[in-house]
Amino acid sequence: MSNAYNLIEVLKTISRWKKPILTVTVLAFLGSIVLTLMMDNYYESTTEFYAASPDLAKPAPVGRESGDRDYYGEDEDRDRVLSIAESGQVLNYLIHKYNLYEHYEIDTSSIKAPHQVAKKLGGLYDVLRTKFGSIKISIEDKDPKLAAAMVNDARDKVEEICRTLIKESQRKEIAAFKKNIKEKNVEIKVLGDTLRKLRAHYAIYNTITQSEILPELVAKAKSKLVRTETKLELLKNASVPRDTIIYLEAEVAGLKYEVDGLTQSLVTFNEGMGRIQVLTEQHEEARGQLALDKERLKQLEAVNSSDFNAIYIVEPGEVPIVKSRPKRSILVIAATMLAFFFSVIGVLVLEINKRFNWSEIWNAK
Repeated sequence: MSNAYNLIEVLKTISRWKKPILTVTVLAFLGSIVLTLMMDNYYESTTEFYAASPDLAKPAPVGRESGDRDYYGEDEDRDRVLSIAESGQVLNYLIHKYNLYEHYEIDTSSIKAPHQVAKKLGGLYDVLRTKFGSIKISIEDKDPKLAAAMVNDARDKVEEICRTLIKESQRKEIAAFKKNIKEKNVEIKVLGDTLRKLRAHYAIYNTITQSEILPELVAKAKSKLVRTETKLELLKNASVPRDTIIYLEAEVAGLKYEVDGLTQSLVTFNEGMGRIQVLTEQHEEARGQLALDKERLKQLEAVNSSDFNAIYIVEPGEVPIVKSRPKRSILVIAATMLAFFFSVIGVLVLEINKRFNWSEIWNAK
């Protein structure tokens, strides 16, 4: 019963004050219409793109299959592109290219001018990473054509910065390869000079061939020496001409000299073969690595001098036809409802206030 009574009292109060309430509400309605009509229209242009994989800027491995390449970037690549898109470098580029100080009517003589123009543009510039992994850049402006031009330039600037960062990394890698190639050339020259000296000292020019031929020559010479010595001993006991004996003795002496020479050559060969084989392998390995490094350097320089995709454009920024804000109908409705609500609250507060004699209450205290 009490609740019903209170509700009736509220309705009666509203009814008694309906004219002032309606007046305030209508004034708020008309005033909000006027104010919203005075507000400038803003148009939003949006571009959407995916981050490309840095693998696209890497040359195929030399001497190996290139394998499958990722064309779209991973989370860290998207984060890198996102941070670049939100960086002051992009905003400063737009500010200077489109003379936004003049466009936003900001006094350049003020010490706070750079902060003010950056804050103004930052309020109209938005970067968003979608749930599908793409990146959206949106720019609002009173001029729809300018909004589209700025958003496309912002996207292109992001790609340019991404490409510059990758190329800078490539230039460092190129410098490292050039330094390594220079050092490798010196190493190969030292190894080559050492090999030539060792080959001349040990008379080793082909380890494989000489390791097969020298033992065979020693064995043949020794075998021939034994046969000749045996023949000489037999002929000494037989009645043969003296000149034959002299000839065989000379041949035995020659064979002994040959065996000694071949044996010494074999000993010398065995002493130097190990060192020469090690140096030869090092020399060949260094030359092979040098060839790979030179090829890798050529590929890096070719990639560095060319343009490659740092992003994949899904949607370029188009000139918007429909304004993005203000939503005048929503603003008018919201202002009207708030005016009605607060006017009703105000009336109820006034009526409640009348029921109390505040002077008596104050004196009683």
